[in-house]
Amino acid sequence: MIRTVAALVTDDVTAFELGVVCEVFGIDRTEDGVPPFDFRICGPEAGVPVRLSVGGSIVPDHGLDGLLGADLVAVVPSWRRTGEALAPLDEAILSALRAAHASGATMLSLCSGAFILAEAGLLDGRPCTTHWRHAALLRTMFPVAEVNEDVLFVDDGDIVTSAGTAAGIDAALHLVRREIGSEAANAIARRMVVAPQRDGGQRQFIDHPVPECSDDMFAEVLDWMVEHLEEQQPVSRLAELAGMSPRTFARRFTAETGTTPIQWLAQQRILRARTLLESTDLDIDHVAHRCGFSSGTLLRHHFRRLVGVTPGEYRKTFALA
Repeated sequence: MIRTVAALVTDDVTAFELGVVCEVFGIDRTEDGVPPFDFRICGPEAGVPVRLSVGGSIVPDHGLDGLLGADLVAVVPSWRRTGEALAPLDEAILSALRAAHASGATMLSLCSGAFILAEAGLLDGRPCTTHWRHAALLRTMFPVAEVNEDVLFVDDGDIVTSAGTAAGIDAALHLVRREIGSEAANAIARRMVVAPQRDGGQRQFIDHPVPECSDDMFAEVLDWMVEHLEEQQPVSRLAELAGMSPRTFARRFTAETGTTPIQWLAQQRILRARTLLESTDLDIDHVAHRCGFSSGTLLRHHFRRLVGVTPGEYRKTFALA
């Protein structure tokens, strides 16, 4: 259970990622059923301003001692690039991160915050990610880190690293879901007006988001597809709904969503299966039929392919009851 959250900020801290951490963990949402967090912003020294990367500054109420005793330490990125390297951080900051981790804190880095964890030695031999633009530099500077730039975030148990910008929201909500439950994560997501399903599951469950469609006509088709997941949906039928030939529809669908109708449909069926596994005690065959799969075997195949574990393992981890 995450009860105490410490956000580490250093000079040139990025405002958006700091805002993400504050939004997920720093706002009282007890009226929505979310347990309260003891949230603290920690800088190198309490009361000493820390520069924002976009101008201005913030004044942290806590110093580095605020990291100790935290259940979660969120490392907010600060971009200190000088040529092809980064300016080194003060050893006191790195030592404080090591001490917090050694004391049992889960570490969360957002975007290029992975560089700070790596500099502290916490990513040695660990799978991790960062913004795709910085992945090559992270790999060069810290070759013992196992960098994967193709994912939204990587959950390696007590260390979670996220890719750029909005992926930090995904990783933060994932941690809420993992440690507190789906209801709390969904409640926070609703208040933030973001999709709760853009997560990667638990350890090593890495999920790629399904792009949403902005075209009104295609949006109507997508809505119909989601409302009729239990039915067969050949491309010919979908094309008829869109008033196009199957070939034109398939081409336009890929252009609009970034994926094929079959893959999009499979993703949506798996999302529904995840919800049913979390919130009901239906057996796997019934879940499969409710989601449009002809058998539990087929559901297991697609579930493992897209989520990384079996439906039974997923239910064991995320069932609400």
